[in-house]
Amino acid sequence: MLKASEIREMGEDQVKEKLVELKKELFNLRFQNDVGQLENTSTLSNVRKDIARLYTISREKDFNIS
Repeated sequence: MLKASEIREMGEDQVKEKLVELKKELFNLRFQNDVGQLENTSTLSNVRKDIARLYTISREKDFNIS
């Protein structure tokens, strides 16, 4: 789980890379959940919260992320 202070220390490129990484992870977790292989479903919400946190802080810093 990412902390807001860690995200604020990142540069724009790092934030974009982390966002892409988390979106891929979320896709894989959703797939595992649908198939029934995911044991800990709380990871889904944690990843979604991390993605939201990245978007929020990038918005604060005026990064151009979409």
